[in-house]
Amino acid sequence: MARILLIEDETALRIPMAKMLRRGTRPSVSHTVTECATIGEAADAMAASEFDLIITDANLPDGNGIEFVQRVRAEGYEGTAVVVTAFGTIETAVAAMKQGADDFLQKPLKMEELPLQTEKWLQQRKVARRLRLYERLEQSRDDGRSIVGTSPAWTECLRLADRLATMPLPDDGASEESGTALPTVLLLGETGVGKGVLARYLHQRAVAAEKARRNGSADPNDHPPFVHVNCSALPATLVESELFGHERGAFTDARETRPGLFEMAEGGTIFLDEISEMPPELQTKLLVVVEQGRYRRIGGARDKRVRARVIAASNQDLAQRAADGRFRRDLLYRLNAFTITIPPLRERAGDAVLIAESALANFARRYGREAPRLSECARAAIAACRWPGNVRELVNAMQRVSMLFDGDTVDAEDLGLAPELSRDEIAAEVPSLARLVTGELPKAEDLERELVMEALRKSHGNVSRAARLIGLTRAGMRYRVEQFGLAEFVKETAQR
Repeated sequence: MARILLIEDETALRIPMAKMLRRGTRPSVSHTVTECATIGEAADAMAASEFDLIITDANLPDGNGIEFVQRVRAEGYEGTAVVVTAFGTIETAVAAMKQGADDFLQKPLKMEELPLQTEKWLQQRKVARRLRLYERLEQSRDDGRSIVGTSPAWTECLRLADRLATMPLPDDGASEESGTALPTVLLLGETGVGKGVLARYLHQRAVAAEKARRNGSADPNDHPPFVHVNCSALPATLVESELFGHERGAFTDARETRPGLFEMAEGGTIFLDEISEMPPELQTKLLVVVEQGRYRRIGGARDKRVRARVIAASNQDLAQRAADGRFRRDLLYRLNAFTITIPPLRERAGDAVLIAESALANFARRYGREAPRLSECARAAIAACRWPGNVRELVNAMQRVSMLFDGDTVDAEDLGLAPELSRDEIAAEVPSLARLVTGELPKAEDLERELVMEALRKSHGNVSRAARLIGLTRAGMRYRVEQFGLAEFVKETAQR
Protein backbone atom coordinates (compact mmCIF):
# COMPACT_ATOMS: atom_id res chain seq x y z
CA MET A 1 0.00 0.00 0.00
CA ALA A 2 1.39 3.39 -1.01
CA ARG A 3 0.65 7.03 -0.23
CA ILE A 4 0.05 9.09 -3.37
CA LEU A 5 -0.19 12.87 -3.76
CA LEU A 6 -2.32 13.89 -6.77
CA ILE A 7 -2.17 17.55 -7.88
CA GLU A 8 -4.74 18.41 -10.56
CA ASP A 9 -6.94 21.52 -10.76
CA GLU A 10 -9.56 20.07 -13.11
CA THR A 11 -12.10 18.37 -10.83
CA ALA A 12 -13.59 16.33 -13.68
CA LEU A 13 -10.16 14.77 -14.26
CA ARG A 14 -8.88 14.62 -10.68
CA ILE A 15 -11.77 12.55 -9.28
CA PRO A 16 -11.57 9.66 -11.79
CA MET A 17 -7.75 9.73 -11.59
CA ALA A 18 -7.90 9.40 -7.80
CA LYS A 19 -10.34 6.52 -8.10
CA MET A 20 -8.04 4.63 -10.47
CA LEU A 21 -4.95 5.41 -8.40
CA ARG A 22 -6.55 3.98 -5.25
CA ARG A 23 -7.17 0.72 -7.07
CA GLY A 24 -4.19 -1.61 -6.86
CA THR A 25 -3.37 -4.34 -9.35
CA ARG A 26 -4.09 -7.02 -6.71
CA PRO A 27 -7.24 -7.44 -4.59
CA SER A 28 -5.27 -7.16 -1.34
CA VAL A 29 -3.62 -3.85 -2.34
CA SER A 30 -5.17 -0.39 -2.34
CA HIS A 31 -3.46 2.97 -2.11
CA THR A 32 -4.13 6.15 -0.14
CA VAL A 33 -4.57 9.20 -2.37
CA THR A 34 -4.42 12.82 -1.17
CA GLU A 35 -6.07 15.17 -3.70
CA CYS A 36 -4.92 18.77 -4.20
CA ALA A 37 -5.98 21.42 -6.70
CA THR A 38 -3.09 23.84 -6.25
CA ILE A 39 0.62 23.89 -5.46
CA GLY A 40 -0.16 25.66 -2.18
CA GLU A 41 -2.40 22.79 -1.06
CA ALA A 42 0.23 20.30 -2.16
CA ALA A 43 2.96 22.08 -0.16
CA ASP A 44 0.77 21.90 2.96
CA ALA A 45 0.17 18.20 2.37
CA MET A 46 3.91 17.58 1.95
CA ALA A 47 4.62 19.41 5.21
CA ALA A 48 2.09 17.27 7.09
CA SER A 49 2.88 13.86 5.62
CA GLU A 50 5.22 11.91 3.38
CA PHE A 51 4.40 10.34 0.03
CA ASP A 52 5.70 7.49 -2.07
CA LEU A 53 4.45 8.97 -5.36
CA ILE A 54 3.61 12.48 -6.58
CA ILE A 55 1.56 12.95 -9.76
CA THR A 56 1.23 16.59 -10.71
CA ASP A 57 -0.19 18.56 -13.61
CA ALA A 58 2.41 20.77 -15.26
CA ASN A 59 0.18 23.86 -15.39
CA LEU A 60 -1.64 24.79 -12.19
CA PRO A 61 -3.46 27.95 -11.09
CA ASP A 62 -0.72 29.09 -8.73
CA GLY A 63 2.43 27.79 -10.38
CA ASN A 64 4.24 25.22 -12.48
CA GLY A 65 4.18 21.51 -11.56
CA ILE A 66 7.66 20.89 -12.96
CA GLU A 67 9.10 23.62 -10.76
CA PHE A 68 7.23 22.11 -7.78
CA VAL A 69 8.96 18.78 -8.45
CA GLN A 70 12.31 20.55 -8.55
CA ARG A 71 11.58 22.23 -5.23
CA VAL A 72 10.54 19.09 -3.35
CA ARG A 73 13.57 17.25 -4.72
CA ALA A 74 15.81 19.99 -3.34
CA GLU A 75 14.05 19.62 0.02
CA GLY A 76 14.87 15.91 0.13
CA TYR A 77 11.87 14.14 -1.43
CA GLU A 78 13.03 10.66 -2.49
CA GLY A 79 9.83 9.15 -3.85
CA THR A 80 8.69 8.93 -7.45
CA ALA A 81 7.49 12.07 -9.28
CA VAL A 82 5.39 12.06 -12.46
CA VAL A 83 4.39 15.12 -14.48
CA VAL A 84 1.15 15.25 -16.50
CA THR A 85 0.62 17.80 -19.28
CA ALA A 86 -1.56 18.46 -22.28
CA PHE A 87 1.43 19.77 -24.17
CA GLY A 88 3.38 16.60 -24.81
CA THR A 89 6.41 17.94 -26.56
CA ILE A 90 9.89 16.49 -26.32
CA GLU A 91 11.12 19.78 -24.85
CA THR A 92 8.58 19.62 -22.00
CA ALA A 93 9.45 15.99 -21.24
CA VAL A 94 13.17 16.76 -21.15
CA ALA A 95 12.57 19.77 -18.90
CA ALA A 96 10.53 17.66 -16.48
CA MET A 97 13.22 14.97 -16.28
CA LYS A 98 15.95 17.55 -15.69
CA GLN A 99 14.01 18.99 -12.77
CA GLY A 100 13.72 15.59 -11.05
CA ALA A 101 10.66 13.92 -12.57
CA ASP A 102 10.82 10.13 -13.08
CA ASP A 103 8.18 9.87 -15.79
CA PHE A 104 5.94 11.92 -18.05
CA LEU A 105 2.29 11.42 -19.03
CA GLN A 106 0.42 13.18 -21.81
CA LYS A 107 -3.27 14.08 -21.77
CA PRO A 108 -5.72 12.65 -22.57
CA LEU A 109 -4.88 9.87 -20.12
CA LYS A 110 -5.77 6.21 -20.57
CA MET A 111 -7.43 5.70 -17.20
CA GLU A 112 -7.53 1.89 -17.40
CA GLU A 113 -3.72 1.82 -17.63
CA LEU A 114 -3.16 4.00 -14.58
CA PRO A 115 -3.11 1.17 -11.93
CA LEU A 116 -0.44 -0.74 -13.87
CA GLN A 117 1.63 2.39 -14.39
CA THR A 118 1.34 3.17 -10.68
CA GLU A 119 2.69 -0.28 -9.76
CA LYS A 120 5.58 0.22 -12.18
CA TRP A 121 6.50 3.56 -10.61
CA LEU A 122 6.28 2.19 -7.07
CA GLN A 123 8.40 -0.83 -7.99
CA GLN A 124 11.06 1.45 -9.45
CA ARG A 125 11.14 3.41 -6.20
CA LYS A 126 11.47 0.20 -4.20
CA VAL A 127 14.37 -0.97 -6.35
CA ALA A 128 16.11 2.39 -5.96
CA ARG A 129 15.76 2.18 -2.16
CA ARG A 130 17.23 -1.32 -2.14
CA LEU A 131 20.16 -0.20 -4.27
CA ARG A 132 20.91 2.55 -1.77
CA LEU A 133 20.77 -0.01 1.00
CA TYR A 134 23.19 -2.32 -0.78
CA GLU A 135 25.56 0.57 -1.44
CA ARG A 136 25.68 1.46 2.26
CA LEU A 137 25.69 -1.91 3.95
CA GLU A 138 28.36 -4.56 3.72
CA GLN A 139 26.52 -7.67 2.64
CA SER A 140 26.75 -10.54 5.09
CA ARG A 141 29.36 -13.10 4.09
CA ASP A 142 28.77 -16.80 3.88
CA ASP A 143 30.93 -17.77 6.86
CA GLY A 144 29.94 -21.42 6.93
CA ARG A 145 27.20 -20.94 9.52
CA SER A 146 23.64 -21.98 8.86
CA ILE A 147 20.64 -23.45 10.64
CA VAL A 148 22.29 -26.68 11.75
CA GLY A 149 21.57 -28.67 14.89
CA THR A 150 19.23 -31.27 16.31
CA SER A 151 19.69 -30.83 20.05
CA PRO A 152 16.48 -30.19 22.03
CA ALA A 153 17.79 -26.78 23.17
CA TRP A 154 18.46 -25.57 19.61
CA THR A 155 15.24 -27.08 18.28
CA GLU A 156 13.31 -25.15 20.94
CA CYS A 157 14.96 -21.90 19.77
CA LEU A 158 13.81 -22.59 16.21
CA ARG A 159 10.29 -23.44 17.41
CA LEU A 160 10.05 -20.12 19.25
CA ALA A 161 11.39 -18.27 16.22
CA ASP A 162 8.73 -19.90 14.04
CA ARG A 163 6.01 -18.79 16.46
CA LEU A 164 7.29 -15.22 16.74
CA ALA A 165 7.69 -14.94 12.96
CA THR A 166 3.90 -14.95 12.66
CA MET A 167 3.65 -11.51 14.31
CA PRO A 168 2.50 -9.20 11.49
CA LEU A 169 3.97 -5.82 10.73
CA PRO A 170 1.77 -2.79 11.50
CA ASP A 171 -0.96 -2.12 8.98
CA ASP A 172 0.48 0.21 6.37
CA GLY A 173 -2.94 1.76 6.05
CA ALA A 174 -2.79 3.17 9.59
CA SER A 175 -3.50 6.88 9.87
CA GLU A 176 -0.66 9.35 9.99
CA GLU A 177 -1.75 10.53 13.44
CA SER A 178 -1.91 7.17 15.18
CA GLY A 179 1.26 5.50 16.35
CA THR A 180 1.64 1.75 15.99
CA ALA A 181 4.09 -0.36 17.99
CA LEU A 182 6.59 -2.42 16.02
CA PRO A 183 6.93 -6.17 16.63
CA THR A 184 10.08 -6.89 18.64
CA VAL A 185 12.13 -9.95 19.57
CA LEU A 186 15.13 -10.06 21.93
CA LEU A 187 17.88 -12.65 21.38
CA LEU A 188 20.22 -13.37 24.29
CA GLY A 189 23.30 -15.56 24.45
CA GLU A 190 27.07 -15.64 24.70
CA THR A 191 29.26 -14.27 21.95
CA GLY A 192 29.30 -16.55 18.93
CA VAL A 193 26.26 -18.70 19.74
CA GLY A 194 24.49 -17.75 16.50
CA LYS A 195 22.24 -14.81 17.36
CA GLY A 196 22.76 -13.32 13.90
CA VAL A 197 21.98 -16.65 12.23
CA LEU A 198 18.77 -17.02 14.24
CA ALA A 199 17.79 -13.40 13.50
CA ARG A 200 18.09 -14.00 9.75
CA TYR A 201 16.16 -17.27 10.08
CA LEU A 202 13.37 -15.43 11.93
CA HIS A 203 13.31 -12.79 9.20
CA GLN A 204 13.01 -15.40 6.45
CA ARG A 205 10.22 -17.20 8.30
CA ALA A 206 8.41 -13.88 8.83
CA VAL A 207 8.60 -13.10 5.11
CA ALA A 208 7.11 -16.53 4.34
CA ALA A 209 4.36 -15.98 6.92
CA GLU A 210 3.53 -12.58 5.41
CA LYS A 211 3.18 -14.09 1.95
CA ALA A 212 0.94 -16.82 3.37
CA ARG A 213 -1.27 -14.17 5.01
CA ARG A 214 -1.68 -12.55 1.61
CA ASN A 215 -2.70 -15.89 0.10
CA GLY A 216 0.16 -15.78 -2.36
CA SER A 217 -0.87 -12.38 -3.71
CA ALA A 218 2.43 -10.77 -2.74
CA ASP A 219 4.83 -9.76 -5.46
CA PRO A 220 7.20 -12.75 -5.95
CA ASN A 221 10.00 -10.32 -6.83
CA ASP A 222 9.62 -8.44 -3.56
CA HIS A 223 12.40 -9.31 -1.10
CA PRO A 224 11.91 -7.39 2.18
CA PRO A 225 15.27 -6.16 3.46
CA PHE A 226 17.23 -7.54 6.39
CA VAL A 227 19.35 -4.72 7.81
CA HIS A 228 22.09 -5.82 10.25
CA VAL A 229 23.33 -3.02 12.52
CA ASN A 230 26.26 -3.66 14.85
CA CYS A 231 25.61 -1.06 17.54
CA SER A 232 29.08 -1.47 19.03
CA ALA A 233 30.76 -0.72 15.68
CA LEU A 234 28.98 2.58 14.97
CA PRO A 235 30.90 5.71 16.03
CA ALA A 236 29.03 7.42 18.87
CA THR A 237 28.86 10.68 16.91
CA LEU A 238 27.21 9.00 13.92
CA VAL A 239 24.80 6.53 15.54
CA GLU A 240 21.73 8.77 15.32
CA SER A 241 22.46 9.79 11.73
CA GLU A 242 23.04 6.18 10.68
CA LEU A 243 19.85 4.90 12.33
CA PHE A 244 17.45 7.73 11.52
CA GLY A 245 19.08 9.64 8.66
CA HIS A 246 19.53 13.39 8.26
CA GLU A 247 18.30 16.27 6.14
CA ARG A 248 20.58 18.34 3.97
CA GLY A 249 22.26 21.05 5.99
CA ALA A 250 21.39 19.45 9.35
CA PHE A 251 25.05 19.63 10.38
CA THR A 252 28.48 20.27 8.91
CA ASP A 253 29.17 17.98 5.93
CA ALA A 254 25.46 17.09 5.57
CA ARG A 255 25.54 18.12 1.92
CA GLU A 256 22.60 15.96 0.93
CA THR A 257 19.58 14.28 2.49
CA ARG A 258 20.37 10.75 3.58
CA PRO A 259 17.90 8.07 4.69
CA GLY A 260 18.68 6.11 7.85
CA LEU A 261 18.85 2.35 8.39
CA PHE A 262 15.34 2.24 9.86
CA GLU A 263 14.04 3.76 6.66
CA MET A 264 16.04 1.23 4.65
CA ALA A 265 14.44 -1.59 6.65
CA GLU A 266 10.92 -0.59 5.59
CA GLY A 267 8.75 -3.67 5.16
CA GLY A 268 11.44 -6.01 6.49
CA THR A 269 13.65 -6.47 9.55
CA ILE A 270 16.23 -4.36 11.33
CA PHE A 271 18.61 -6.39 13.49
CA LEU A 272 20.18 -4.34 16.30
CA ASP A 273 23.15 -6.47 17.32
CA GLU A 274 24.92 -5.74 20.63
CA ILE A 275 22.15 -3.34 21.61
CA SER A 276 23.66 -3.03 25.09
CA GLU A 277 26.32 -0.78 23.52
CA MET A 278 23.79 1.78 22.25
CA PRO A 279 24.35 5.23 23.83
CA PRO A 280 21.73 6.12 26.51
CA GLU A 281 20.45 9.17 24.60
CA LEU A 282 19.77 6.99 21.56
CA GLN A 283 17.96 4.41 23.68
CA THR A 284 15.28 7.03 24.36
CA LYS A 285 14.74 7.68 20.66
CA LEU A 286 14.75 3.96 19.92
CA LEU A 287 11.99 3.49 22.49
CA VAL A 288 9.83 6.01 20.60
CA VAL A 289 10.41 4.15 17.33
CA VAL A 290 9.52 0.79 18.85
CA GLU A 291 6.44 2.06 20.68
CA GLN A 292 5.01 4.33 17.99
CA GLY A 293 6.62 3.28 14.71
CA ARG A 294 7.85 6.84 14.25
CA TYR A 295 11.20 8.60 14.04
CA ARG A 296 12.57 11.90 12.84
CA ARG A 297 15.65 12.54 10.74
CA ILE A 298 18.28 14.86 12.18
CA GLY A 299 17.23 18.32 11.06
CA GLY A 300 13.81 17.05 9.97
CA ALA A 301 10.60 18.99 10.57
CA ARG A 302 8.18 16.06 10.78
CA ASP A 303 8.00 12.48 11.90
CA LYS A 304 8.32 9.63 9.47
CA ARG A 305 6.56 6.30 9.82
CA VAL A 306 8.27 2.92 9.59
CA ARG A 307 6.94 -0.62 9.22
CA ALA A 308 9.68 -3.00 10.24
CA ARG A 309 10.36 -5.88 12.56
CA VAL A 310 12.91 -5.09 15.28
CA ILE A 311 15.21 -7.89 16.46
CA ALA A 312 17.66 -6.90 19.19
CA ALA A 313 20.50 -9.05 20.48
CA SER A 314 22.93 -8.90 23.35
CA ASN A 315 25.55 -11.03 25.06
CA GLN A 316 25.22 -8.90 28.20
CA ASP A 317 22.87 -9.20 31.18
CA LEU A 318 20.53 -6.36 30.21
CA ALA A 319 18.61 -6.61 33.49
CA GLN A 320 21.84 -6.00 35.40
CA ARG A 321 22.80 -3.15 33.08
CA ALA A 322 19.35 -1.63 33.67
CA ALA A 323 19.86 -1.98 37.44
CA ASP A 324 23.21 -0.20 37.07
CA GLY A 325 21.59 2.62 35.10
CA ARG A 326 23.36 1.77 31.84
CA PHE A 327 20.25 0.59 29.95
CA ARG A 328 16.74 2.02 30.01
CA ARG A 329 14.31 -0.17 31.93
CA ASP A 330 11.33 0.86 29.80
CA LEU A 331 13.22 -0.06 26.62
CA LEU A 332 14.20 -3.41 28.14
CA TYR A 333 10.58 -4.12 29.08
CA ARG A 334 9.48 -3.30 25.55
CA LEU A 335 12.13 -5.50 23.96
CA ASN A 336 12.00 -8.53 26.25
CA ALA A 337 8.30 -9.23 25.88
CA PHE A 338 9.41 -11.98 23.48
CA THR A 339 12.83 -13.35 24.32
CA ILE A 340 14.82 -16.28 22.94
CA THR A 341 17.84 -17.33 24.96
CA ILE A 342 20.29 -19.29 22.82
CA PRO A 343 22.30 -21.81 24.87
CA PRO A 344 26.08 -22.01 24.46
CA LEU A 345 27.45 -24.72 22.21
CA ARG A 346 28.76 -26.73 25.19
CA GLU A 347 25.13 -27.27 26.26
CA ARG A 348 23.96 -28.46 22.83
CA ALA A 349 25.16 -32.03 22.84
CA GLY A 350 25.87 -33.36 19.37
CA ASP A 351 25.35 -30.07 17.52
CA ALA A 352 29.07 -29.23 17.43
CA VAL A 353 29.91 -32.18 15.16
CA LEU A 354 26.99 -31.41 12.81
CA ILE A 355 28.03 -27.76 12.60
CA ALA A 356 31.65 -28.72 11.94
CA GLU A 357 30.68 -31.07 9.09
CA SER A 358 28.36 -28.47 7.57
CA ALA A 359 31.05 -25.77 7.78
CA LEU A 360 33.64 -28.04 6.15
CA ALA A 361 31.25 -28.74 3.28
CA ASN A 362 30.44 -25.02 2.84
CA PHE A 363 34.06 -23.93 2.83
CA ALA A 364 35.03 -26.76 0.47
CA ARG A 365 32.46 -25.45 -2.05
CA ARG A 366 33.77 -21.93 -1.64
CA TYR A 367 37.39 -22.96 -2.23
CA GLY A 368 36.57 -25.46 -4.98
CA ARG A 369 37.92 -28.46 -3.08
CA GLU A 370 36.69 -31.84 -1.89
CA ALA A 371 35.49 -31.66 1.68
CA PRO A 372 37.63 -33.79 4.02
CA ARG A 373 35.90 -36.07 6.48
CA LEU A 374 36.30 -36.02 10.23
CA SER A 375 37.89 -39.03 11.89
CA GLU A 376 36.16 -40.60 14.88
CA CYS A 377 38.90 -39.14 17.06
CA ALA A 378 38.26 -35.66 15.63
CA ARG A 379 34.50 -36.02 16.09
CA ALA A 380 35.02 -37.05 19.71
CA ALA A 381 37.39 -34.14 20.32
CA ILE A 382 34.95 -31.64 18.76
CA ALA A 383 32.08 -32.99 20.85
CA ALA A 384 34.17 -32.89 24.02
CA CYS A 385 35.60 -29.38 23.53
CA ARG A 386 33.86 -26.63 25.50
CA TRP A 387 34.27 -24.08 22.66
CA PRO A 388 34.33 -20.86 24.71
CA GLY A 389 33.90 -18.89 21.47
CA ASN A 390 30.88 -21.07 20.62
CA VAL A 391 29.81 -21.55 17.00
CA ARG A 392 32.00 -18.73 15.73
CA GLU A 393 35.14 -20.35 17.17
CA LEU A 394 34.18 -23.76 15.78
CA VAL A 395 33.45 -22.39 12.30
CA ASN A 396 36.74 -20.48 12.27
CA ALA A 397 38.57 -23.70 13.15
CA MET A 398 36.87 -25.46 10.23
CA GLN A 399 37.84 -22.61 7.91
CA ARG A 400 41.50 -22.96 8.89
CA VAL A 401 41.34 -26.69 8.17
CA SER A 402 39.62 -26.10 4.83
CA MET A 403 42.35 -23.69 3.73
CA LEU A 404 45.44 -25.45 5.08
CA PHE A 405 44.70 -29.19 5.30
CA ASP A 406 45.61 -31.30 2.27
CA GLY A 407 44.56 -34.79 3.37
CA ASP A 408 41.33 -36.75 3.15
CA THR A 409 40.67 -37.29 6.84
CA VAL A 410 40.94 -34.64 9.55
CA ASP A 411 42.21 -35.93 12.89
CA ALA A 412 42.03 -34.32 16.33
CA GLU A 413 45.66 -33.22 16.11
CA ASP A 414 44.93 -31.41 12.83
CA LEU A 415 42.37 -29.34 14.72
CA GLY A 416 44.69 -28.66 17.63
CA LEU A 417 42.38 -30.74 19.82
CA ALA A 418 42.76 -33.92 21.84
CA PRO A 419 39.92 -36.18 22.99
CA GLU A 420 38.61 -35.27 26.42
CA LEU A 421 40.32 -37.25 29.16
CA SER A 422 38.33 -39.29 31.64
CA ARG A 423 38.37 -38.39 35.34
CA ASP A 424 40.73 -41.28 36.09
CA GLU A 425 43.04 -40.17 33.24
CA ILE A 426 43.05 -36.62 34.53
CA ALA A 427 43.96 -37.82 38.02
CA ALA A 428 46.76 -39.95 36.56
CA GLU A 429 48.12 -37.20 34.33
CA VAL A 430 47.81 -34.49 36.97
CA PRO A 431 48.45 -36.13 40.35
CA SER A 432 47.71 -33.06 42.47
CA LEU A 433 44.15 -33.12 41.16
CA ALA A 434 43.49 -36.63 42.46
CA ARG A 435 42.15 -35.29 45.74
CA LEU A 436 39.70 -33.06 43.86
CA VAL A 437 38.53 -35.82 41.57
CA THR A 438 38.19 -38.57 44.15
CA GLY A 439 37.25 -36.59 47.21
CA GLU A 440 34.32 -34.34 48.04
CA LEU A 441 33.10 -32.48 44.94
CA PRO A 442 34.53 -28.95 44.74
CA LYS A 443 33.08 -25.95 42.95
CA ALA A 444 33.31 -26.33 39.18
CA GLU A 445 35.20 -23.06 38.78
CA ASP A 446 37.82 -24.07 41.37
CA LEU A 447 38.28 -27.44 39.70
CA GLU A 448 38.68 -25.86 36.27
CA ARG A 449 41.19 -23.30 37.52
CA GLU A 450 43.26 -25.97 39.26
CA LEU A 451 43.13 -28.15 36.16
CA VAL A 452 44.38 -25.31 33.96
CA MET A 453 47.18 -24.46 36.39
CA GLU A 454 48.33 -28.07 36.68
CA ALA A 455 48.29 -28.50 32.91
CA LEU A 456 50.44 -25.40 32.57
CA ARG A 457 52.87 -26.71 35.18
CA LYS A 458 53.14 -30.06 33.40
CA SER A 459 53.73 -28.34 30.04
CA HIS A 460 56.21 -25.81 31.54
CA GLY A 461 54.05 -22.88 30.52
CA ASN A 462 53.53 -24.02 26.92
CA VAL A 463 49.91 -22.97 26.33
CA SER A 464 49.37 -25.09 23.21
CA ARG A 465 50.72 -28.24 24.91
CA ALA A 466 48.66 -27.54 28.03
CA ALA A 467 45.54 -27.10 25.91
CA ARG A 468 46.05 -30.45 24.17
CA LEU A 469 46.57 -32.15 27.52
CA ILE A 470 43.10 -31.25 28.80
CA GLY A 471 41.19 -31.23 25.51
CA LEU A 472 40.99 -27.51 24.74
CA THR A 473 41.87 -25.39 21.76
CA ARG A 474 44.77 -22.97 22.16
CA ALA A 475 42.23 -20.12 22.03
CA GLY A 476 40.19 -21.87 24.71
CA MET A 477 43.22 -22.14 26.96
CA ARG A 478 44.14 -18.48 26.36
CA TYR A 479 40.58 -17.52 27.29
CA ARG A 480 40.88 -19.37 30.61
CA VAL A 481 44.30 -17.94 31.36
CA GLU A 482 42.79 -14.49 31.03
CA GLN A 483 39.60 -15.48 32.88
CA PHE A 484 41.50 -16.82 35.91
CA GLY A 485 44.20 -14.12 35.86
CA LEU A 486 47.03 -16.58 35.20
CA ALA A 487 49.19 -14.53 32.81
CA GLU A 488 51.96 -14.09 35.40
CA PHE A 489 51.67 -17.75 36.39
CA VAL A 490 52.30 -18.74 32.75
CA LYS A 491 55.46 -16.60 32.63
CA GLU A 492 56.76 -17.96 35.95
CA THR A 493 56.08 -21.58 34.94
CA ALA A 494 57.84 -21.11 31.61
CA GLN A 495 60.96 -19.83 33.37
CA ARG A 496 61.32 -22.81 35.67
